[in-house]
Amino acid sequence: MAEVDHGAGVMCPPPFIYLGVLLLGPVIDRLLGLPPLPIPGGFSILFLFPGFILIGIAIGLFRRRGENPNPATTTSGIIDTGIYARTRNPMYLGMAIAYLGLAILLHSMPSLLLWPLALLLIRNQVIAREERYLTAKFGQPYLDYMARVKRWF
Repeated sequence: MAEVDHGAGVMCPPPFIYLGVLLLGPVIDRLLGLPPLPIPGGFSILFLFPGFILIGIAIGLFRRRGENPNPATTTSGIIDTGIYARTRNPMYLGMAIAYLGLAILLHSMPSLLLWPLALLLIRNQVIAREERYLTAKFGQPYLDYMARVKRWF
């Protein structure tokens, strides 16, 4: 009997992890009565624009290859061209950059301070699972890709 491929086993969609952590900031602001972040909201575009562009480029490559960008689905190949030749996780990198812009837009210091927590959760709960799955599925070609291309940049 053939083994069924269930994908990387990612339990929570990565955008929900980033948004969940991000939105803890305003809750903490309200509970503690903290003042707004002293950075004008207009600075958020410095992070939002590049973050969303990076996400869009990465999703475009997935779609052109006929792959589903959802990490809870199976994959039929390693995408190692375009932006994936520079970073193994451009979508998560884009989300991390956009997160900073959203924290500025929310004027929330706790959101900014919780950013490393979001990165840690993505690294341990999403990327680690994906790397185990892709290594098990593709073996040496994926290990070679990991050796050649950095995780973030």
